[in-house]
Amino acid sequence: MGNLGDISERALATLRNADILLCEDTRVTGKLLQAYGITTSTQTLHDHNEQERIPFLLGRLHDGARIAAVSDAGTPMLSDPGYRLARAAIAENIPVSGVPGPNAAALALTLSGLPPQPYMFLGFPPPRSQARRENFATLRAAEQAGLHATLIWYEAPHRLQDTLEDLEAVFGTARDAAVGRELTKRFEEMVRGNIPALRSHFSTTAPRGEITLLLGPPAEDDNGAADLDDHLRQALATHSVKDAATLVAGFINLPRRTVYARALELAKKA
Repeated sequence: MGNLGDISERALATLRNADILLCEDTRVTGKLLQAYGITTSTQTLHDHNEQERIPFLLGRLHDGARIAAVSDAGTPMLSDPGYRLARAAIAENIPVSGVPGPNAAALALTLSGLPPQPYMFLGFPPPRSQARRENFATLRAAEQAGLHATLIWYEAPHRLQDTLEDLEAVFGTARDAAVGRELTKRFEEMVRGNIPALRSHFSTTAPRGEITLLLGPPAEDDNGAADLDDHLRQALATHSVKDAATLVAGFINLPRRTVYARALELAKKA
């Protein structure tokens, strides 16, 4: 997460004893290595070259090389490179282990004041608003089917306000939420409140740095599923299943396929 003081002795020993150190950006990792006098050879491993590098790296591993992977500001494989290499190594029965360390999602959940369990980490939301709203609508549909968890995303600071706007459009104004910014660093900030309060805060305080976004679970008395059924029954009284689903999906912020599937169920029971 960026605080040099959070790295463990075991992690430092792992970096020193590796034959190859895989980094998203060797310049970023270089600051860490320089701070602790580590001279291990570094190579890049990022989203754009991971797949093509796997055969070479597997060959080195089979030859007995010790390879360690780090990411710029997170945990490898959690919205960072490393998953494809680890999966390929596991498939060839090459031992894969890890050194636990700081994790922004876990720390943000701890500091948020939101229910800590269950929770769902969802990586980065889609970058475009339409796709983002569709993604959120699918999650809202899952809530109406029984999902009750704190939702966690990472987000780029320049997209935070737009993402908060889309969250409000799909999940409403009353939901508790939180934003963690620059966690463990000098300008650490944890902002808590409902979604409109967060939007208001970041409209006057531009978000910068690493962002973790959390949305609390629906209220215990959330009646979204009942509302969907009520709207569908009213629409089905005068429309076909297809038209009723299209009509209701247009104003209830759920994917049309989800609404259509529920409309079919209600029509069969009628």
